Amino acid sequence: MPIFTFVPRKQITAAVTLCAALFTTGAMANQPQIYGLHEQVALQELALNLPAKLDTGAETASLSAKNIEMFKRDGGEWVRFQLGMENPKQAQVIEKPLARMSYIKRRADDRKPGDKQLYTARPVVAMDICVGDELKNIEVNLTDRSAFEFPLLIGSSALKEFNAAVSPGVRYSAGQPSCTQTS
Repeated sequence: MPIFTFVPRKQITAAVTLCAALFTTGAMANQPQIYGLHEQVALQELALNLPAKLDTGAETASLSAKNIEMFKRDGGEWVRFQLGMENPKQAQVIEKPLARMSYIKRRADDRKPGDKQLYTARPVVAMDICVGDELKNIEVNLTDRSAFEFPLLIGSSALKEFNAAVSPGVRYSAGQPSCTQTS
């Protein structure tokens, strides 16, 4: 039984050419970053690190917020809120322009009998989010997530921005956020 098999030079040349073509077209370079089900993230504008759940089943990102108020400033719609976390240092008042309104389908167990409202409206703001060494400006809807373990949920739209895939058996694979501050 031979240890080595003869491979014609044409086949080797074709394989090398194919690998080079994949590399130069970015097909190999465009592979998604694999993150865990839970990651530490930084909210750059607030100089705050917090745990997040990465959820491919959710479309949008959601940030825990309390005392949410809509108001007008310079002819535009704005949102004022406080982060919905237990630490008093994180209860600062934040004001951001309203990006849009999001309408989230309510779960059946979230409605009272006879309640016809199937959707809940949530204000959406844009925020700089850092995961690992990747910084992206993503949209997050504001809602009270204090009943949940993770104050930030990152949904599929934001995961696409990060070119990310989620491995459910992995936790905190990106390490501590290490993005440099923008602007």
